[in-house]
Amino acid sequence: MAGIIASVIFGIIGTFVVVKRLVFISGGISHASFGGVGLGHYLGVSLLWGASLFAVVSALGVGLVGKKTMQREDTAIGIVWALGMALGALFMYMAPEGYLPTMSSVLFGNILMIKMMDVYLMAALTLFITGTTIILYPRIQGVSFDEEFSKVVGVHTTALYLFMLVLVALSIVFLIKIVGIVLVLAMLAIPASISGEFTHDMSKMMVFSSLLSLVFIISGLYVSTIWDLPAGPTIVILSGIVFLFVVAFKRLYLALHD
Repeated sequence: MAGIIASVIFGIIGTFVVVKRLVFISGGISHASFGGVGLGHYLGVSLLWGASLFAVVSALGVGLVGKKTMQREDTAIGIVWALGMALGALFMYMAPEGYLPTMSSVLFGNILMIKMMDVYLMAALTLFITGTTIILYPRIQGVSFDEEFSKVVGVHTTALYLFMLVLVALSIVFLIKIVGIVLVLAMLAIPASISGEFTHDMSKMMVFSSLLSLVFIISGLYVSTIWDLPAGPTIVILSGIVFLFVVAFKRLYLALHD
């Protein structure tokens, strides 16, 4: 159930991330969320809410820096990335219990440890993301491909951009338990990138990316079970192998038919 739900989020949000070229920003957000994990552990509250707070604040901060100031966006992302990881490590060290015994699950994910409450929350987020995407699709498409023209025709591009960054941040947090902080970026980028090799229609990319994500998750779970491997890294490695194969095959095909 978690894999099916996660595949929809990976497909929709991943397509926006790839088309809008937000992969580096997403990496900064995912690693900044580690600060929230550490804070939640230190305060003895849900790690999910701590990570969500850090991820959303980081997303809005980086987004506003890129839109409203002269500061280089990549510099802000690097700072947020490093600060999040450093704060997370500091809070973990200061916590009475010390470092989390399940630290590897936070960093690399463990879909087998997901609880039903996590599934319900992911389902709610998926419904919200899907509904929002359907309603705002023309605007999202415009902002993704031609932000200047969208602004000219009256779209509040900055507000929409920040809203989408918040969705990216929440998606990353809720998907951490599937593949972890370190690997979530790969699953946002790889299925959408493979889809982009075959179509430039954003709606088709979202559908294809969701289907590919589902195939990767189910296949990764199967392989990890058969060979007794960690599920998160296995899912990402399989998807990475498929991506390399698709890119190499397409380049070879184009070279032979050029």
